[in-house]
Amino acid sequence: MAKSSQKYTTDADADLLAELGIDTAPAPTAQRTPREERIIAGFEEIERFVEEQGRLPQHGEDRDIFERLYAVRLDRLRESAECRELLQPLDTQGLLDATADPSPPPADQDDADLLADLGLDVTAEDDITRLTHVRSRQEIKAAEEVAQRTPCADFKQFKPRFKQVQADLDTGQRQTLKYQDNAAVNPGDWFILDGHKILVADMGEPFISDYGRQDRRLRVIYDNGTESDLLLRSLQRALNKDKTSRRITNPDLGPLFSSTPAEDDVLTGSIYVLRSQSDDPFIAKHREVIHKIGVTSGDVKKRIANAKKDPTYLLAEVEVVAEYKLVGIDGKKLETMLHHFFDSARLDVELQDRFGIPVKPREWFFLTLSVIDTAVEKVLAGTLDEFYFDRETMSLQPQTT
Repeated sequence: MAKSSQKYTTDADADLLAELGIDTAPAPTAQRTPREERIIAGFEEIERFVEEQGRLPQHGEDRDIFERLYAVRLDRLRESAECRELLQPLDTQGLLDATADPSPPPADQDDADLLADLGLDVTAEDDITRLTHVRSRQEIKAAEEVAQRTPCADFKQFKPRFKQVQADLDTGQRQTLKYQDNAAVNPGDWFILDGHKILVADMGEPFISDYGRQDRRLRVIYDNGTESDLLLRSLQRALNKDKTSRRITNPDLGPLFSSTPAEDDVLTGSIYVLRSQSDDPFIAKHREVIHKIGVTSGDVKKRIANAKKDPTYLLAEVEVVAEYKLVGIDGKKLETMLHHFFDSARLDVELQDRFGIPVKPREWFFLTLSVIDTAVEKVLAGTLDEFYFDRETMSLQPQTT
């Protein structure tokens, strides 16, 4: 269908997506068997270890027994075709294919002996599918809530800030926005996670984990007087998984965007973000990172009703993945500003209209939804001019003076 340029089809595409932690796996719809649930639960324990420690579990007698357990379990999961097929869609960290621990299990023990020592009862009949000492996913989640949080010793200094945030929400000075997948997290940011207001109080220096991804250690304060030092990627994953998670806006942002405008506010349109449903090979391969940024003064659904007949929409159906209502804002000027800001990521696509005339749509960009959302947040805060778009890392970077 569409003749697509290879401008953005470099070998770095896959690495960029992995670096950004994009989870493109569809949510499982089939009912899991008890055995499959236990395999998944066992794998999630390994994922939590990697998130907390920033490295793969390793073998060795000097290692904690649980780390040795996870190292052996990961080896077995990698070796089992059945387990790989089950876990591959859930493996957002790439653990099944990550570089293996160079330290092998002790030579004087076979796999069964070591597994037995580590509390894993594995029989020859069904191998890794019988992890009898793996807790259920419900048990893990409950234990995780306790393990990851500790009492906040200096909560007195944070308590007034939580009260003020709630007061700002009550008066409308702050708003809550849906958290977009893997969107930016910065010191001082406020979120709602699992029904709790949380504050990112501090952020450590960036480091590269053993599996090659940049991460940071955070100090996160919860409204119930607890805190945790989880990793940045762990917080993003938690916000992604919680379908009710929200970002709490800054009270000084003003009414640029609003999902529930006041009665005296004047709606001037919407900025919308679309994702193409085209079956063109290039579009299909990169669907999660190809988006159209547009503006309309009317209803978005009506605007895209005939998308499959319009070259502007790549002659295919489209999905609305984000929409921002504009209040008293010139939508065309804002659209132009965003298009200019992301110009280096503009998609070079050429196709023919129904009369055979070549058309090159200019509103499609090779961008993740999270970086678009981050740019909108900066516009909302009036600080977009303090940043530039770095195509290599697919992220916003502060301007240098």
